[in-house]
Amino acid sequence: MTITAASMSLEEFLDFDDGTDTQYELVDGVPVAVSTESDLNDRIASFLYAYFLALGIPYYRLSMKAQIAVSGRLANARQPDLTVLSEDAAAALEGAKQRLLTHEMPPPLLVVEVVSPKQADRDYRYKRTEYAGRHIPEYWIMDPIAQQITVLKWVEGLYEEQVFSNEQPIESALFSDLVMSASQILRG
Repeated sequence: MTITAASMSLEEFLDFDDGTDTQYELVDGVPVAVSTESDLNDRIASFLYAYFLALGIPYYRLSMKAQIAVSGRLANARQPDLTVLSEDAAAALEGAKQRLLTHEMPPPLLVVEVVSPKQADRDYRYKRTEYAGRHIPEYWIMDPIAQQITVLKWVEGLYEEQVFSNEQPIESALFSDLVMSASQILRG
């Protein structure tokens, strides 16, 4: 659902409250309701959350609700399925009225998006460009439809892409102790 209103700024979005529990992303200045995830998509994000906890990443640096201000034609704020924050980004969010990493705050270390049916362009194309604009070190695209995981690593101003499928072990520059295959993750 999209709220039909005049275009709003990121600052106005921070104060936006429609009186419901609906969560919104800001897309080109317009609040767009974040759709409910499928059970599989939710399981994949939850599985990764638990896995990162087991790797020793503190709970306060993991979020399934954090939003990230990104650049676009107008104001934009995206809500990845899972975000791994740096210590600096977690500290910047402390005490904030919304869990939104503004442009003035450090970017997260990793964002994970799980592709939903009919939303592949959004995750593979638009969000890739938006996250690149924030210089996010890694962006993972979990695609249970295509049965593949795309890991994008920020290298010298561009994302370098590596695709994993089946029993291929995932490789991450940030998490060298990661020991998991694409099929393990995509099963959720």
